[in-house]
Amino acid sequence: MAQCVESSTNLAVKTEGQNERKVAVITGITGQDGSYLAEFLLEKGYTVHGVMRRSSSFNTGRIEHLYKNRHTHCEGNMKLHYGDLTDSTCLVKIINEVKPTEIYNLGAQSHVKISFDLAEYTANVDGVGTLRLLDAIKTCGLTNSVRFYQASTSELYGKVQEIPQKETTPFYPRSPYGAAKLYAYWIVVNFREAYNMFAVNGILFNHESPRRGANFVTRKISRSVAKIHLGLQDCIKLGNLGAMRDWGHAKDYVEAMWLMLQHKVPEDFVIATGEVHSVRDFVEMAFKHVGTTIVWEGTNEQEVGRNKETGAILVKVDPKFFRPTEVEYLQGDSTKALQQLGWKTKVTFEELVKEMVDADMELMKNNPNA
Repeated sequence: MAQCVESSTNLAVKTEGQNERKVAVITGITGQDGSYLAEFLLEKGYTVHGVMRRSSSFNTGRIEHLYKNRHTHCEGNMKLHYGDLTDSTCLVKIINEVKPTEIYNLGAQSHVKISFDLAEYTANVDGVGTLRLLDAIKTCGLTNSVRFYQASTSELYGKVQEIPQKETTPFYPRSPYGAAKLYAYWIVVNFREAYNMFAVNGILFNHESPRRGANFVTRKISRSVAKIHLGLQDCIKLGNLGAMRDWGHAKDYVEAMWLMLQHKVPEDFVIATGEVHSVRDFVEMAFKHVGTTIVWEGTNEQEVGRNKETGAILVKVDPKFFRPTEVEYLQGDSTKALQQLGWKTKVTFEELVKEMVDADMELMKNNPNA
């Protein structure tokens, strides 16, 4: 199958005034957030340029429906470029050719647990990669015309200093991922203050969807519940069942990203639901949706979740999924976003869990090996 990735000689850059052009660059376009953001911006009439890493296998599954011709992977208003946040030259090249009006930096090594195993790589991509992108904007002379969004994270708060967490809450990251994102946060602030760049941090709390990666805990749960219900799997093994998180829907959160770049002044915003649930709650809700009630027995590593009707153990704790330093409780206060951007979450926790389980039930019915 041929893949039509935009070449440097075929870029069509509009010549209208800056205010009329709506051209966005998205790093991480093939990920959960990137795919939803691309959809959102295309619906608003943007030309979207996505930066994607080269892979020996197709990694565009989340955005295939956005191609002009999804069978040949040829592009319409979504154009793809090979690039990497570890390569300054390619970033300068893409930004200089596209001359975007907005840049959304969503690309990252975004798995917290894996960041302990890939600490240097995570720092290079998530931390220094953000600097490379900001420097590319400056190098291309677009400091005064581009609006820049940085995907920041609630993992900055880590060992939380207050509850709930808001824009003024002190940071205390507890992972290489959180520490790398902390550098990215402050370098964005520095470029904003040093060069008067419209650059903002969106401090997004956990946001999920059926497009979430399979090795993230929420998607792992929804996939496993579907497989267990269909008789394809016996049980699910998880880490810290007591971890408390503020979970929203990714589709709601990409709207907040866009709203930040439409704001009259560059400011940082916390984006969250304000509602907290444990991993244990997520498990219970997911199983409940397929008609199974979970009852818990034991504590710590010996805790198990049983099917109330049959007594079968469906959930086990496996210490290999524990983080060296845990983040126990995250709850966001997005009052500022509501007051200044008019943003609030639309999808409830229960609706989110049901949507994810339903999608994975459909997936496993069609492809049991998925």
